[in-house]
Amino acid sequence: MFTFKTMNTRITELFGIEHPIIQAGMVWASGWRLASAVSNAGGLGLIGAGSMYPEVLREHIQKCRRATEFPFGVNVPLMYPDVDKLMDIIVELGVKIVFTSAGNPKTYTSSLKQKGITVVHVVSSVKFALKAQDAGVDAIVAEGFEAGGHNGRDETTTLTLIPSVKAKIKIPLIAAGGIATGRAMLAAMVLGADGVQVGSRFVASHEASSHELFKQKVLEAGEGDTHLTLKELAPVRLLKNKFYNDVQQAYAHGATTEELTDLLGRARAKRGMFEGDMDEGELEIGQVSALIHEIKPAADIVADMMAEFKSAKVEVGTL
Repeated sequence: MFTFKTMNTRITELFGIEHPIIQAGMVWASGWRLASAVSNAGGLGLIGAGSMYPEVLREHIQKCRRATEFPFGVNVPLMYPDVDKLMDIIVELGVKIVFTSAGNPKTYTSSLKQKGITVVHVVSSVKFALKAQDAGVDAIVAEGFEAGGHNGRDETTTLTLIPSVKAKIKIPLIAAGGIATGRAMLAAMVLGADGVQVGSRFVASHEASSHELFKQKVLEAGEGDTHLTLKELAPVRLLKNKFYNDVQQAYAHGATTEELTDLLGRARAKRGMFEGDMDEGELEIGQVSALIHEIKPAADIVADMMAEFKSAKVEVGTL
């Protein structure tokens, strides 16, 4: 369990960071500017390699290293092409922390750890948490279905998932999904997490590489404006827009998996989140977007979360 006075947790010790806040490695949002800003603020910044060609990742790692002297890592979704090339660059450039997701953790964990790299895997269930632990990862991110982007099929909420995973694993646990405030961070840690991973809140930061129109769309989102869909392909939580409505129409007409694949096409997420097409693009964001009302520097987001975390501890202590 965490220590209230010093905020030392198994996660701060594992990564050598000040605050147990990890910025999620989100496609089209998590470049070197965001990762370095979060690391400089005392959290752990992650470069999101899922939207990068190998040489683009190389550039982002090099720029991030020049921009911060503090630990940072790379998130690698295993569902994307060129994963071997991405891993080769990570090893070549001496990155010390890798988060993997959307795939089998056995594929790369052993080889990465042999290179002295700390490995964390993202899961959406107890079953996959145990498989990741057996594969030898150093920590687990357990992500509830409130989270944005690609998600689990079981629709287990963070409030249920964290204590369930905590009861079964021995390695450090990071909570994700619906966490954008210090109060949510405190709740997750009371449930057994050693730290939190934050995605959607950092999309609405100055340093995020996502398009400004997408950031504004996040600020406008209200309760019920996101939905987990496309489970036949890879479950993804999206803001409702024209593309989302087209998907729902396809379902209503009994679309096959092949027809849904054709509708999704290629680079749909890039088109929306990075290029700013708010109608035809895929807009991945979490339910917690309804609580985000301002674009801020990443450092202010970290500071605000920690301040609210500390004040919430005091309030809870007086109950």
